Amino acid sequence: MISSRPRNTAPPSGDVALRELVNGNTAFALDLYQRLAEKPGNLFYSPYSISLALAMTYAGARGETERQMAQTLRFGLPQAQLHPAFNMLDLNLRPPEQKPASEDEQPFQLNIANSLWGQAGFDFLPEFLDLLAENYGAGMYRVDYSEPETARQRINGWVEEQTRQKIKDLIAQGMLNPMTRLVLVNAIYFKGAWVYPFDKESTRDAPFTLLDGSRVNVPMMYLAKDLLYLRGKNYTVVRLPYRDSPMGMTIIVPDEGQFEEVERALTPQLLEEIRSNFSLAAVRLAMPKFKMETSFNLSQTLAEMGMPAAFDRSLADFSGMTGRKDLFISNVVHKAYVDVNEEGTEAAAATAVIMELKAMPMNEVELTIDRPFLFFIEDRESGTLLFAGRVVDPR
Repeated sequence: MISSRPRNTAPPSGDVALRELVNGNTAFALDLYQRLAEKPGNLFYSPYSISLALAMTYAGARGETERQMAQTLRFGLPQAQLHPAFNMLDLNLRPPEQKPASEDEQPFQLNIANSLWGQAGFDFLPEFLDLLAENYGAGMYRVDYSEPETARQRINGWVEEQTRQKIKDLIAQGMLNPMTRLVLVNAIYFKGAWVYPFDKESTRDAPFTLLDGSRVNVPMMYLAKDLLYLRGKNYTVVRLPYRDSPMGMTIIVPDEGQFEEVERALTPQLLEEIRSNFSLAAVRLAMPKFKMETSFNLSQTLAEMGMPAAFDRSLADFSGMTGRKDLFISNVVHKAYVDVNEEGTEAAAATAVIMELKAMPMNEVELTIDRPFLFFIEDRESGTLLFAGRVVDPR
């Protein structure tokens, strides 16, 4: 059974539902950040991608499994409103169709793709498949998990294609087996050119102080422009806009010795406070280039955050998918990639409007990001956090 329903491109979702969804997603994104940040090192993930993939799974959850998932994922809307709201948000985030000479010349690219990979011959409820087709544009691909390696290669090939070859081997060998019945995949690819590119000629090695106080040399980029800027209590924030897009990168630079304190204080309220207190300043900015690839199996993390039933063979109730309590989640795999350089940002994960302020910028400030920092790629219009991370060592 495969749904023949087209995606609903005019979902019945109002601003209130959308705001509720984005607020919940942000709260979950930062709950998850605190868990992932417990491990040392750089961090990068796409909270939006994770929420989207889990929302598709949540569509089939019932009973205690559904209740735990809603609480953990901060889904405040009932199912009948949640999925149309996700649909509306997803459609709003997509860039308008552009026809550049080639894809590479397009200054802003955002590709969000969802898919289901079901066992051939295994029946899913038509209403479950319809809901995902209408609200997530997710089609069902049939694979035979009795040949797990062939199935794995097909799914990974799809992810590679959707993320412009940036995310390879999302599903590792041995992760699928003949008992696998369904794999839900979300892939997200983002490429944004800065409104104000850094001058490549100016990039040069400069010292960066690590959390342990030792110093390393890293390629530092330089820019002097009018940017949105905020000096907070124990941190400084700057926002770099992307061309032809409402997206921007918000960089939070904790004061020396304050990194853990600022990181612990990361809440939706803090982000909202930052957004509403930005002002335009003439900023002389120095920031490191960085590139990273990360990989997580989030099953244990999500169970510990409050949704253990979904992962428990004897407790899981996904009867909204099949009409029977015969499925549970075995793995939630997430891989993410980011490359920040002079021209802009390329980011992928599976699973800028220039502000015109009437007042002239008054203050001239200098910000040298020569110590660990946090960063978010977010949509200014909805407040959606597409990507989040921290850089403690740019090398």
